[in-house]
Order: sequence, then C-alpha cells, then structure tokens
Amino acid sequence: MAHLQLTAVAGGRDDEMEKVALLGPYGDAEGPGEVDEEAGVRRVQVRVTGMTCSACTSAVEGALSARRGVRSAAVSLLQNRAHVVFDPALAKEEDIVEAIEDAGFEAEILPDSVVSQPKSQKALSGQFRIGGMTCAACVNSVEGILKKLPGVKRAVVALATSLGEVEYDPTAINKDEIVQAIEDAGFEAALLQSSEQDKALLGLTGLHTERDVDLLHDILKKMEGLRLFVVNSAHTEVEITFDPEVVGLRSIVDTIEMESSGRLKAHVQNPYVLSASNDAQDASKMFHLLRSSLFLSIPVFFMRMVCPHIPFVNSFLLMHCGPFRIGDLLKWLLVSIVQFVVGKRFYVAAYRALRHGSTNMDVLVVLGTTASYVYSVCALLYGAFTGFHPPMYFETSAMIITFVLFGKYLEVLAKGRTSDAIKKLVELVPATAILLLKYKDGKYAGEKEIDALLIQPGDALKVLPGSKIPADGVVIWGTSHVDESMVTGESLPISKEVSSSVIGGTMNLHGVLHIQAAKVGSGTVLSQIISLVETAQMSKAPIQKFADYVAGIFVPIVITLSVLTFCTWFVCGSLGAYPNSWVSETSNCFVFSLMFSISVVVIACPCALGLATPTAVMVATGVGANHGVLVKGGDALERAQNVKYIIFDKTGTLTQGKATVTTTKVFSGMDVGDFLTLVASAEASSEHPLAKAILDYAFHFHFFGKLPSSNEDLKKRKEDVFSQWLLEVADFSALPGKGVQCWIDGKKILVGNRTLISENGVNIPEEAENFLVDMELNAKTGILVAYDGDFIGLVGVTDPLKREAAVVIEGLKKMGVYPVMVTGDNWRTALAVAKEVGIEDVRAEVMPAGKADVIRSFQKDGSVVAMVGDGINDSPALAAADVGMAIGAGTDIAIEAADYVLVRNNLEDVITAIDLSRKTFSRIRWNYFFAMAYNIVGIPVAAGALFPFTGLQMPPWLAGACMAFSSVSVVCSSLLLRRYRKPRLTTLLQITVE
Repeated sequence: MAHLQLTAVAGGRDDEMEKVALLGPYGDAEGPGEVDEEAGVRRVQVRVTGMTCSACTSAVEGALSARRGVRSAAVSLLQNRAHVVFDPALAKEEDIVEAIEDAGFEAEILPDSVVSQPKSQKALSGQFRIGGMTCAACVNSVEGILKKLPGVKRAVVALATSLGEVEYDPTAINKDEIVQAIEDAGFEAALLQSSEQDKALLGLTGLHTERDVDLLHDILKKMEGLRLFVVNSAHTEVEITFDPEVVGLRSIVDTIEMESSGRLKAHVQNPYVLSASNDAQDASKMFHLLRSSLFLSIPVFFMRMVCPHIPFVNSFLLMHCGPFRIGDLLKWLLVSIVQFVVGKRFYVAAYRALRHGSTNMDVLVVLGTTASYVYSVCALLYGAFTGFHPPMYFETSAMIITFVLFGKYLEVLAKGRTSDAIKKLVELVPATAILLLKYKDGKYAGEKEIDALLIQPGDALKVLPGSKIPADGVVIWGTSHVDESMVTGESLPISKEVSSSVIGGTMNLHGVLHIQAAKVGSGTVLSQIISLVETAQMSKAPIQKFADYVAGIFVPIVITLSVLTFCTWFVCGSLGAYPNSWVSETSNCFVFSLMFSISVVVIACPCALGLATPTAVMVATGVGANHGVLVKGGDALERAQNVKYIIFDKTGTLTQGKATVTTTKVFSGMDVGDFLTLVASAEASSEHPLAKAILDYAFHFHFFGKLPSSNEDLKKRKEDVFSQWLLEVADFSALPGKGVQCWIDGKKILVGNRTLISENGVNIPEEAENFLVDMELNAKTGILVAYDGDFIGLVGVTDPLKREAAVVIEGLKKMGVYPVMVTGDNWRTALAVAKEVGIEDVRAEVMPAGKADVIRSFQKDGSVVAMVGDGINDSPALAAADVGMAIGAGTDIAIEAADYVLVRNNLEDVITAIDLSRKTFSRIRWNYFFAMAYNIVGIPVAAGALFPFTGLQMPPWLAGACMAFSSVSVVCSSLLLRRYRKPRLTTLLQITVE
C-alpha cells in the first residue's frame, strides 16, 4: 500500500501542500504565494483572445489564481498570452482553458509549450528488511557499515523489527548497492519499500513458461509511460518504473490482463503483507530447526539420564562396535547433526560477526557448544584407544542448541506481537473497492470491483453500509454515519453528507455513500499514521545508548571471565586448594573446570539488554496509536516522562476554537448593519478564526442564515455573498498578532486589538474603553474598529472553554506538572480564562514568534518543557519546546514541528501522552533491571561462586536454558504494556462518584 505513492523526502507534493496549510500563519494551501518550489510543476503558454485593457488582464489573472492547483499566472495584454504554472496532480490543461473562458475570454493552449520541471532528486528513503541480526552488537555493525557508504545520509536499524531505514542520495548510490553492502557484512537484506513515487512491485499469476515471460515482455514494451521493468520469473514478480503522469497502476494491471487474453493477471504487492509473510517464514524456519534439534537431542538425553537405569537397554549401549561403544557412537552421530546441521546458523552468524571485527550472542553459543563437543569427541577417542573412558558431555552441546533455538522461537513469536498495532492498522484497509464506471458525459455506466491498491485520485467509489471506506476522499452522493474510532479514537459516529470528508479504513454504518478518492497510497491518513508509528518504532531512545555500549564490550568481557573461571578452578585443583571429593570419580580437574567455563559462556546473554528498549518503545507507540496519541520517536517518549512545565496556547487548545460574536457596540452615528458590513468586508479576506466568526455573525444579521462550512459550498456561495452585500476592498494586509488593515471606498479601515489602533494614532473614547474592560473581565475578546482615522465601534467575541479543560489542568498538577498559559490575547481576557481553568501562570499579549522565547525562559534551569498547541500558528513554539504536542490534528497528522500528534481535539490526551511515557520508561527500567540482574547473578552462579558453600553447580545445558529464556522474559515484560489503559480522571483527582 504505502510504497505506491511515497514521494521523495524533499519533494512530495501532497505532503508539502499539507505542511503549508498546517504551518502557515493563517494561510490556505491554495492561497496566493504558497508555492512549493520543489514539487514537479507544469508550465503552459495560453493564447487569450478578447482582452482590451488592464482590467481584462486582472480578470484573467484572478480567474486563473482562483483555480485549484494553479501556482502562478502572468498575463500579457500586448502579446495576448498567459503564462501559467500549475500542479498537474491538481489541475489539467483543460481546467486552465475553462477558467479563462469562464472569465469571458477565449483561450487556446499553444502547441509545444508544455514544460515539465524535473522532480527534486534529493534524498530518498528506503526501508530494508535485514535478517540474521541477534543482538545490539549486530545493529551497531550494520549501522556502522551503512553510514560509511557514499551517498548515505542517515541509517537507522531496529533489532525488534529486523528493519533498517536508510536515507540516501539516489545520484550517488542505489538500493541494490545498499542491499549488497548489508549482505557483504554477513546479513540478509531486501528492500521492502522506497520513497520513489514511480516504482511498484507487481505479483503475477499465470507466469509458468518462457513463452509467458516473452508475452509479458512484449506487453510491457508497448506500454506508454513505462520507463523500465525487471521480470523475476522465479518469484513471479515484475518490478516496474513508470511515469504516474502518463499511466496509472490500474491501467498497467488492466493492460497486462487484456493484452494476454486473461492468461496473465497482475496484482500490486502490499509491502506490509510481504513483511508479515516474511515474519511467518522466519517463525516457520525457527520452528523447523527447533523440531529437528528436539527430535535428535531427546534420544541423547535419554541415553545419558534414563537408559543406565534400564538393564537390557544399558547392556546394548555398552556393547562394542570395534573400539567404540554403541551408545557413544549413537550420541556422536546424533549430536554431530545437531551441532553442524541444525546449529549451522550459529556458526555462519558467528563467522560473519568475527570477520567484521564484532561479537554477538552467536559467538558465545558457538564457543560453548564447540568446547563441549570437541572435548567429548576427544574423550571418546581417548577412551576407545586407551580403555579408560572419561566422562563425555555430548548432551550438553545438543541441549544448549535446543534451548537456544526454543528461546529464539519464542522470541520471534513475541516480537511479532509487539508490531500488532501496525498489523491492525493495515488490516483496516479493505482488500477491494467498488469503482463506479461512468461515460464521458458523466452518466452512470456500471460498477466494477477492483483491488483497493489500484484506486487512483479522482475515482468515484461506492461504499455500502457495514463496509470500510477504501480511500480518503469527499462524499459526492448520499448521507450516512461513519465510525472513525479505529483511526482517530473518536468514539461517537460522525454524520456524513455531500462535501463531507471521509477517511480510508473507517466504517460506514448506515447509508450508501458515493465518494471521490482524493488521496491514495502514502497520502492517506491511515498510511501517514502507519508511517509515523513505523518511524517511531525505528527510532532509538537515548537510554538505549547505554545498552549499545554494553553490547559492544559484553562478549569480550564474558569470554575473559570464562577463561579466568577455567584457569582459577584448574589451578586451584592442581594445587590442591579444594578437596578431591568436589570432583566426581569419573571426572578430573580439567573437566570439572571446563564445565564451569562453558556454563559462564553459555549463560551470558547480550540479547536481553538489546531488546529492553526497542520492544517497549514498539509496543508503546502502537498502544498510543490505538488511543489517538501518535508518538514520533523513542526520544520524544523519553523526554515526555520528565516534563516539568506544560505550556498551553489559549485559542483552539484550552478553548473550543469556535469563536462566536456576542456583542456589537457602535460609538458613532453609523447604523449597526452598515457597521457590520464594513467590518465583515475587511475581515472577508482573512483566514483567522475570529474573522470567520465576525463574517458568520454579519451574514446571519443580514440574511438570517449561516455560512456553509464545507469548502466546495463555501466557494460557490462566497461569490453570491460578495455580490450581495460585501464592499470592495483594496490593499488588504494581515498583521500577525494585531489584526487587519485595508482600504474601502478610499478610506483606511483598521480591525484588530488596542495595539493596532494605538499604533495608527486613533484615540479610543473613555466610554468605549470602559465597555471594553468589562468585556475582557468576562473572558471576552474585544475587536476594535477604526475607519478613516476615527474610532467607530467594537465587536465582542467569546470562545467557550473545552468542558474538560479545568479537570485536565487539575490532573496535570496532581501529576507534578506545572501548567502555564501563553496567548496573544489581552491580559484581562487571558487572566479571566486562566482563573476559570485553574492556571496561575499566564503570559498574555505574546506574538506567535514570542511564544518560543517564553519556552526558552523556562528551559534555562534545565527543566523539560512541553508545548500544547493546535498546530496552526504554534509551529515555532512546538519546535522550541522539548516536547511539542499538536492537539486536535484530526486528519492533518503530518505536523513536522510536533513530537506528539494528538488526533482528537481532547485535552485528556495530553495526560494520556505523559502517562504513557512514564509507564513505558518504568517498564524499560524494569527490563534493564531484569537483563542486568540476570547477568550479574547468573554469571557468578555459573562460574561456581556458590559451589564451595552450597555444592550448587549449574550444568551447561541448564545455563543454555536460562540464557534462552532471558530474552523471552524481557520481550514478554514489554508486551505487558499492551494492557495499558488511559488514566481515569476520577482516579487521578481522587474523586468519588456516588
């Protein structure tokens, strides 16, 4: 799904447009001046006929600029030409012509004028599956190799997911060279998905013979827009590189089936399904090895522990076959298969690690089992040729390998469950969709069921009751209620009607809907959530640096301890430092010391340390996503646990963000209706929430109606609104933190706060000042209006508090977090709001850029500061804070400046975010405690530290079992986070509900 339309890191059209809308002061993605220079654009020259004066050129420019997708338009009266730059993903040449003709002029696209601007070829991002990693040392090794490659800018490898994310320059290195470098390092590698928008992997059915392959080649060669294809007949796959502007994926799939007369059928390979199948294969392989090892090891164990007590079986095993006893030969044969066939993976992995100068768990397993096996073979040969049979420990190496494989199998299963959150999100997308077929004139022609991965922007889709919506889009027919809880966490069904937006993966409950797909592939909300969760799971929390450091020196230290253990026991035994009764009659000092040494090597486990952090972070990010709290990385999780100050923006964060006009007061002889018309005309070009409230109020005052909320209806009705009652505005300009100014009928009008009015030398009458103070003391914002240098009136606006605001603030105080409110509003209104919610520290009349300075002032003493904002004009503050939380993001989840994205517009999620962080790192600390305590206690016990006092000796096979279960215990500990429940405010505040 996600690899179909992932864009280059620096050049994605959809994502960049979204960032403009989110991070601009109050701008709209389609507004003038918001041009994404890095995106692929198209330029056309248009001949325009019928222009007679500069007013005509202005009309043509205005018509073009208002058209969706047009970036810029320049019209020449003398040449009768228009030069238009537009985004081909949002507009077509026909739309340009139509816009000019709608303005009353004739238009014609000039031939050979279409010029495509090449897409930015900056960094691309690739996700690689890396097999063969067993501990943090492997991760360090792979990361080190990748970062040394030319053209690689960033490389992050995650042990828990066996994934690596590499950011690279495609002009310096390609993905095949990256895969080769990983394989040369001794690991398996394969590309799962990349950010190249024009690549896809198709699976094929019917590709059996060379004739089928030749037929496929012929079909693909004739296809327009297909730049490159590579057929892998062994895996029945074809990798295609295509121009999405020329040909769509659905067209490619349909053409293959049609041109082959149905012999060949293609389908898009879902990278998440591939990843899941690879995980299943890993588990299957591990289970097969475990089963084989168990099948061979159990007889060896029985021959050692049970058979000596069964006389006739023991007699048979003691019979000689040449110089060897039958029992010894059977053990040798069975254990050799376990050691070198089943255990081959350990030898291969250990060799690869040592070849690159690193060490890992496989080295320890190989050392311990090989020492036991070699000693036993030597003892067998010595007994065969001398007649004296020293004790043999064949079962030790076999049981160690069996227990390690058992632990690895359980670990694979447990690690698979840590990524359940992503699997559940992927499963939300339906496999198929119903495409509505239409004739060229737009009339309904029929329906067709298609693969959901083949949906293209602009497709009309039918959604039946009880089925899932297949893509993000807009309702074009029908009404229904949609359950969006699985994506946004919003529990109540949302009403949908024509022009309502819908989210892919959500459930249509009641009526039939026809939707038009707007975003597909990586552009959908669900894909972005999955991408955010994946990125977070890939990231490393700073606390993991400790584990990485320990893993790097762990194995050499253990081997040194093992050698010291052997030397100590052997030397002490040779010097008679301990009684001979400690050594069994069938053994000797060498074997006695060797068993302690092997136990030390086998019991030590660096894997538990390496898994302590990433597994917990993986589970926590998945749990957060299920609760509508999206975490962007382990570092954000770690910082959030120590938050001391939390800064709240007022408008849209503590308040509902739905400003309404409550008071209108005119202080001149002007009629109220004329006053409102004047103010609304000035505010009509502003995108500020307060401007929308004034416009809505004025419209209602004149027409007893309400402005439409949906964008499409608003565009249609706005023209009527302007023509009916709004006045013509010139030289409009928005002044951030102050208001707006413009010219109407040749006179300057100012609409804004005290600062704007005072800076322009306008005096505020005492009566107006007193009225304004009363409003502000009642938590209302006063908007002052001056016209032609005179103060003429004011408008009172209120924004109701969110119902949970006061309770959440009290809850944060109980958690030891100090709340602060920062707002651009006046001091009286700010203090009134703060008093109502229970915030004691207030910073008012702060410009948007000044919020970052307030945050830095709290950070001076080293305190961790969080900022909660709505993501519209808070990006500098969100970026400056140690933890930025964008609340109420809804479908706009790609807010770059935020560390946490809270999908719902509910302040309770702030508490959830902090609480989840604290619970996660509490679990990580327990994981480290278990991992460290296990090694700190286990190694001395294995070395025989307790033997002189208790006679307790840990056999090597038991040490292997302990080592195997240490990693499993840490992963299972992390899995307990799946039981996380959001904190109940009643519990937090110790409120008893009667």
